[in-house]
This record gives sequence, structure tokens and C-alpha cells, in this order.
Amino acid sequence: MRSVAIHGTLGALVLTAVAVIPAAPAIPNALARTAVSRTSPAPAAPATGGLPLPMREAREAVGAARAAEAASAAGIDWTDCPAADELPSSARCGEVTVPVDYAEPDGEKIRLALSRKRATGPAGQRKGPLIHNPGGPGADSMGFPLYGTTRGGVWKKLNRAYDFVGYAPRGTGRSAPLLCRTPDEAEDAADKGPARSQRVPSEAFGRELRGEAAGFARACAHRHGARLGRFTTADNARDLDVLRAALHREKTAFVGTSYGSYLGAVYATLFPGRVGRLVLDSVVDPRPGRIWYRDSLAQSRAFQRRWREFTAWVAEHHSAYGLGPGARDVQRTFEAARERADRGRLGSPEGRRGGSRQLLRAYLAAGYSGESWPRLAAALARFHDGDPRPLAELAAPGTLSAAQQENADSVYSAVQCSEGHWPRDWSRWNRDNTAISGGAPFQTWETVRANLPCAYWKGRRSRPVDVRTAPGELPPVLLLASTRDAATPYEGALETWKRLSGSSLVTERGAVAHGVAGGNACADRHLAAYLLKGRTPGRAADCPARPAPRP
Repeated sequence: MRSVAIHGTLGALVLTAVAVIPAAPAIPNALARTAVSRTSPAPAAPATGGLPLPMREAREAVGAARAAEAASAAGIDWTDCPAADELPSSARCGEVTVPVDYAEPDGEKIRLALSRKRATGPAGQRKGPLIHNPGGPGADSMGFPLYGTTRGGVWKKLNRAYDFVGYAPRGTGRSAPLLCRTPDEAEDAADKGPARSQRVPSEAFGRELRGEAAGFARACAHRHGARLGRFTTADNARDLDVLRAALHREKTAFVGTSYGSYLGAVYATLFPGRVGRLVLDSVVDPRPGRIWYRDSLAQSRAFQRRWREFTAWVAEHHSAYGLGPGARDVQRTFEAARERADRGRLGSPEGRRGGSRQLLRAYLAAGYSGESWPRLAAALARFHDGDPRPLAELAAPGTLSAAQQENADSVYSAVQCSEGHWPRDWSRWNRDNTAISGGAPFQTWETVRANLPCAYWKGRRSRPVDVRTAPGELPPVLLLASTRDAATPYEGALETWKRLSGSSLVTERGAVAHGVAGGNACADRHLAAYLLKGRTPGRAADCPARPAPRP
């Protein structure tokens, strides 16, 4: 699940629906069951996109089957990758066509960009394509073909057997990129200079948040209108099945991380018969009532827990960092850095400046990985000793262009705001987050800043898919989770484990880690055994934490 760390202009976890849809062929029983029985129960709703909801879902199931059939017939023309993708000659790129609206499979279409690196092992050991989604929403996996060489380890081993296939989900990167504002408009709105993030929000701060969020939502609606309702996770799951067909596979082999885990769980619910190998890493809580508002509240609490652990760790290593023997000593130094950032006095040799909002974004990394702790602690120590330059580098604006950041922000909002239960009333946001921020002030209000456009969203809203499968409906599925993951708290893995019948949960105990695969030797052995041999460790297995960070 995407966090505020990636969101730039918002402060941070296309597709026209026409009223009249041509008659569709009869729905096979399996498709009909998948189409109408997998969404969460809800009161009777008004027509959505011109159709009653059950009829729309049935049409979408038929449309997905027709799109997959067309993609299988067309295949993929693999060619040299564009220079902008920065992929080596060993990688090839292609495109797959999908409908904008699966209820209208003959209507408007878009092309999804793909990348691939062939398996490196003997032909007799090759297993076909392995597709990866890294999360977001708003991120792509076009660089996944490089994992075997750039990350090595278990990925190199897996690349011997699998073609590594990355792709840009709808609206992302080269896949019909979604932009709610022009690059110039986004540049004007971007937080390139100091930007304050208040610990205790004032009335004026609340007005600022609401104005910023409402303005972004208006810009999205103005540029894209009803198209905004066609970015749901269910739409992305249907895209994934079209990719399977275009790759000429009867079954899908898929690794989904963070938000990608939720995409994989939705895919398993909508297309259980198409699942071959399915790995869900750092697992989102899929309960419909938590998508996405209540999940964001849980995330704020989890990041606060990890922040306390970080400051305690720095204090424990007072001899290395000199910030004091108590976590409160470390916190005082961080608060001093926030104050100086907001005065615009965290200068850097390049003349860039960053405010407390950017500083908080940089230190969000403490909740993602313990491996970041020494670097973050060292920058605070240098600040304490009178040198603010390392902090300034951390807090400086990121390397994404204005257009890239706007694309990421736009897709993030289009996906999350299009599904789930988002309060429309600011008083609810203010009440819930004020209650949380009293004990979890670290990132709560920046999380609000990232998600508040959903309160003003104009696009069609869908009820979340009710993730669950019946016994025997799925082959074995592997879940990977860390007990101290802040971005996707551990209870999400436990809930998905219960809902996907027969799934196997591998837990890394005690590590601050978001993204278990490739970072824990024990978990990597289970991952390789599953993807290469189809073998899981049974219902559940525990792995010891990766080595603790060292100062």
C-alpha cells in the first residue's frame, strides 16, 4: 500500500462509462458466479455507469473474457525497449490492448506497456512468465526484468526458471498515463520549497488541507470526468488476466508486493481458476469495510510504533550517535530539525531547501526498513553537531520530474478514491485523525494530506471486492509478511490468510521490513520452493528476523 513518502504534490500510502451498453452474449455459469458473488454486501445502490450494479458486474465479467480471448489471438510483439525505460538489450518490451471499460469491451481501448527478460536456465527447466506488481498504486514494474542481476540472490535463482515480466498498470507510465494536471500546473503546485507540517493542526491548517485536496479532485474531474471510475483494483485484476492470455498461459504466476498483494488477492477472488502460482508479499488488509479509509488509520498507528522503535534504537547506540541515552533525547533533536526546516535553514550545497513536510517524508523510511536506520540516525547526529547538510539532502525534493510525480499522484488517487468507504465530511476526518494523532503524531496528518482528495472525488465509486475463496477453489498460495511492517500492518496478512482458503503464511518475526522477498534467507527458501516446486511449508511457518541494523 502506498504511503505518504511517495506522494509529492499531495503531501505524502480513463475511462468512460456509457449509459447504454450493447447486448452481450450469455454468461457462462462460472463467469456469472464470479461476476455477481464476489463483491461485499451493501445496501441497494443506484445505477452505476448507467447500469444496476449486478448487471454491470456481469457485463464486466463477459468483457474480461472477450478481452482475454482477443489478447490471446493477438499475442505480444516483443521489440527493443524505448530508451526512456533505461533497460538493457537483454530486456524486450511490448504492449497489450485492454478495454477502458470492461462492461463495454468493444468501446475505447488503451495499451499497457510490458517488459520481459527471458529465463536464463536450460530450456527444460523453464516455467514461463512470472509477472510482478510492486505496489503503489501508481508504481510500475518495468524494471522487474533486472532483478536477477541488480538484486541477485533468490531473484537470480528464480530468473533461471522464469521469464521476468514487468508492466505499467493502466494509467501509469507509458500505459495511457493519467495526469490530473499538466506538468506546468503540477510544477506550480509542487512543494519544492519549505512546507510546514503541523503537529497539532490549527483551523487554518485544516482549511489548507481541504483546499489543496478539493482543488486536486476538481482538476481530476475537469480533465477526465467519468473516466476516473475505471481505475479500480477489480479493473486492474481484469487487466492482469488479459496479460495472462496475451502471454499464452492458461494459469498466472504472479508476485504482488504491498498494494500489489491486494491486487493479487482480488485476482484470486475474481479468477480462481486462472491462478497458477500466487505470492502476496507485505499484505494489505482486504476487509471491505477497511478499504481504504480505515486501513489508512491503522497505517498511521503502525508508523508511530516503528518511529518509537527507531528513536529507542538510536538512543541505545548513544555511543555512536551522541544524541542522548533516551528516546526522548532523540525526539528533541528531531523536533529541533523540524523547526529549523520550517525556518528554511536546512541549506544544501545545491541551494535546495526542504521544510518539515519533506523531512517527515524522508524519515518515513524508518517504518519501511530497519536498514535505513543507520543512515537516518547519522544525519540527525550531524545536525546535532552543527552540520545540517545531510538532513538537507534527505529533505530535498525527489528526483521524479513534475510529470512523473503528477502521474504517480493521479493514479494513486484514481485507484483508491474509486473504491471503498471514504467519508465526505471533514468533521469525520478531523475527529478520527485528531484522536489518533494524540498518540501517533509522526505521520498522521501527512497521511490525511495524501488521502483527503477522496473526500471530494467526483468519479464513480465502486464497492470493494469481498476477497475470499471456498475450500479447493485455489491451488496453494504463499503469503509473506513481517510482524513489524508499518506500511501494511501484520493483521492484514492474517486476515487474507483466513480469507484465501488453503493459503500458506510465512512470517518474519521481529523485523522492521516492508517487502520480505529478497531480504530474509529463510523466507527466500520458502519462496523458491513454492515458485520452483509448488511446495509450501504447510499452513504457516515462522522465520527469524533478518540481522538487526548496526550503527
